[in-house]
Amino acid sequence: MATTISNPNLGKEGAGPEAGKSEAIDTSVMSPKKERLVSLDAFRGFIMLWLAGGDAVIQSLHPAGNNPVFNFLVYEFNHTPWRGLRFYDCIWPSFMLMVGISIPFAVAKRSKSQTESQIMWHAVRRAIVLFLLGSVRESLFLGHPYLIELSSALQPIAIAYLVAFLISRKSIRIQAAVASLILLGYALLLAFVGAPGIPAGTYELNHNLVNYVDLIYLGPHWQVWPYAHEGWGTILSTIPTISTTIFGLMIGELLMSSRSKTAKAKIIAAAGASGIALGWILSPFIPVVMKMWTTSYGVMTAGWACLVFALFFWFIDVQGHKRWTLPLVVIGMNAIFIYMFMSIIPIGRIVGVFSSPIAARLGSLGPLCSALSVFAVAWLLLFWMYKRNIFIKA
Repeated sequence: MATTISNPNLGKEGAGPEAGKSEAIDTSVMSPKKERLVSLDAFRGFIMLWLAGGDAVIQSLHPAGNNPVFNFLVYEFNHTPWRGLRFYDCIWPSFMLMVGISIPFAVAKRSKSQTESQIMWHAVRRAIVLFLLGSVRESLFLGHPYLIELSSALQPIAIAYLVAFLISRKSIRIQAAVASLILLGYALLLAFVGAPGIPAGTYELNHNLVNYVDLIYLGPHWQVWPYAHEGWGTILSTIPTISTTIFGLMIGELLMSSRSKTAKAKIIAAAGASGIALGWILSPFIPVVMKMWTTSYGVMTAGWACLVFALFFWFIDVQGHKRWTLPLVVIGMNAIFIYMFMSIIPIGRIVGVFSSPIAARLGSLGPLCSALSVFAVAWLLLFWMYKRNIFIKA
């Protein structure tokens, strides 16, 4: 981990230390105007909002009252048990997309002062740090050292980030081809390769090729993993996540092009709508299953993430509405830090020492009070770091 001291003012260059700063460079194919891509900071903050305690706030609405609005929100903020898609299933793909978007900006910034080998070493080192952070998180969760982070975000992000970086100098056609071939190959693998007792094309809970491979290579650990019964995949299902990050890479290059901002927003939105439509078309043949990261799921959620980012980009950077973004930017500027902090620090128990007496007096609103207290403490910590220009990144 590294601590960066830098100016977070919204008008400066860069897009945040978590995934590279969005600084445009002046070339014939890049935008000549240097400005901070605030929408990327805000988009990152919106994603992390739900991993920094926002999800618990929504889920605590259920005890507060049984009404259609609360029930709908609680439903959407829980993962789909198996087939289907909910809002909460789109958070991880959105982060993968955001990582890809940030790569061209980071490469352009480093190219001003570093050689190709230095840039390469930085990317490799960052991928290793992210991977090992996943190992630390998993080891603390299990109570003993373990290298592989089962069915979580950091290690797939590390792998996808490195692959996307390695092709970031290639043409957009090659990038699109690689992303498409990964999804196509993964779809064909699941459709035509079976396993002992598992016919090819099986997408059933804990009875599919993804689960079989995990049991072969991670079996002893998998047997004692508390979430094994939920069907989360690890080894094979990491492969298609790379495509989402490459799609983000392509969007990042579009954002650095000389096209008008309005044209960029339209292209990203069109790509998003196309992804959702294609995923829906594929879904009768390839079920939408997050825990296997099926091709239909990958395409559909990449499309969803593109649409959300297009909305952020249009409203913030095209229309110029930036002031309201501070609460999200504060979170987005220290995304990796808050993810690790919420994962390994028992903040709920610590804050609960002070909030529980109050929550106990509030009846059905008690869980909401507790969740809001945890989230408030986490956000205030991030705000304190933001005001002091403290940004911790991999």
